[in-house]
Amino acid sequence: MAENSSTEVLVGGAVLALAIGFFVYAGNATGLGGGAADHYDLTASFRSAEGVSLGTDVRMAGVKVGSVTGLDLNPQTFRADVTFTVKNGIELPDDSTIMVSSEGLLGGTFVEVVPGGSPFNLAAGDEVLDTQGAVSLVTLLLKFFAGSGEDGGT
Repeated sequence: MAENSSTEVLVGGAVLALAIGFFVYAGNATGLGGGAADHYDLTASFRSAEGVSLGTDVRMAGVKVGSVTGLDLNPQTFRADVTFTVKNGIELPDDSTIMVSSEGLLGGTFVEVVPGGSPFNLAAGDEVLDTQGAVSLVTLLLKFFAGSGEDGGT
């Protein structure tokens, strides 16, 4: 019976170590783990942040450069305030645009950074002022079908 007990302890320890390793890997892969020293925080305010959640990718030119770390409703402006990280070494001009984008009709949502042309860069903690919120697919379809009858005559 002592053999079974020690075997169970060894197997249980291996399973526990594997589970801890999985959680550490998952945290690092999603950007929610430590390593804050290699990123800096920025904020932005969106009219609609539909589809954005904690851990959502922040991409520039299709490459992940950070992730969303905070998402709150501002009770004064009724806008979605988003806090996100950007990798150190990537300096964003202060006239950059941040927009909520989609990977396609059935794809996920991400936050896209479109760099501006200003010689002045954003510092850690700054707010990106030029934002474009999420576009609802249903709204686009309604506009398309409602406007399809206006062909300018026959």
